[in-house]
Amino acid sequence: MSKGVIIIGLGQIGMGYDLHLDPALHVYSHARAFSQHPEFRLLAAVDLGGHSRNVFIQTYQAPAYSNLDAALSQHQPDVVVIATPTQFHSEILYEILENIRPMVILCEKPLSYILDDARKMVQKCRDKGVLLCVNYMRRSDPGAIEVKGMIDSGMIQTPVKGVSWYSKGLIHNGSHFFNLLEFWLGSMKSSDLIERGRKWGEDDYEPDVRVKFERGTVIFLAAWEENFSHYAVELLSTSGRIRYEQEGSMIQWQHIEDNSVFKGYRGLSLQVDEINSGMSFSQLNVVEQLAKVLNGKEANICSGKEALETLSSIQTIIEKI
Repeated sequence: MSKGVIIIGLGQIGMGYDLHLDPALHVYSHARAFSQHPEFRLLAAVDLGGHSRNVFIQTYQAPAYSNLDAALSQHQPDVVVIATPTQFHSEILYEILENIRPMVILCEKPLSYILDDARKMVQKCRDKGVLLCVNYMRRSDPGAIEVKGMIDSGMIQTPVKGVSWYSKGLIHNGSHFFNLLEFWLGSMKSSDLIERGRKWGEDDYEPDVRVKFERGTVIFLAAWEENFSHYAVELLSTSGRIRYEQEGSMIQWQHIEDNSVFKGYRGLSLQVDEINSGMSFSQLNVVEQLAKVLNGKEANICSGKEALETLSSIQTIIEKI
């Protein structure tokens, strides 16, 4: 039997990112992802904006409400998605748990800008027996999962050295890549601040920082979002190089081979192995992994505990600023 879903927040990730894109080629929003997956059904949405509610009603043929109480009085969802601005995450999560016990709460990243609030959110869900997942969607991407398999098998030998480019704040956007690198390389062991960088918004910063993970060291460098977007990771191994480019839509592996001209020298192969990325269906990938969780299968989706580890590690970096 399909699981009922309520989405709270109809902004870009809630509904907007793919609204005018071909649904056969792009799934970037919660609304489209849950509407397409056969194991879920959209029950309703909640948003303060009347225009957004009307668009949702017309697009997905499901009701939309201006407040959460009204939605929960009419529906008993198995899954609740929190896709509001970060500062409202904890308040909404508590309101959900005061009224219902869904099977899963899927919360946008980061859980909170305040570490203590995030801890309380994770504990509250644990106390209520509700699974908390956080929408770090790159963990659920088939290409990223394949890279993890290459690392785990030793095809990409560790320790690695790498560089990650990010912008729009280390917590807000950089955490996507920090969380991905924890998925690949394990927990952060230590960090060294290279450059303080600038403040981003009220609660975030853009430092340059060297981070030592269990299986390698990566330097995070802040770019200039106001000029152009650039999100990428490059990892060098003694066995080759991984390039994670264009926000993850291009993933390439180069192994090592003997130099055909200079005897005794070795370099990266000119042959590039493309690793298939599923980032055009990024949100559908998350929903597929969530379905696996609910069916008792092994899955690659970020748990509240893992998201809390990401936030805690980043907070230790920010405390050095």
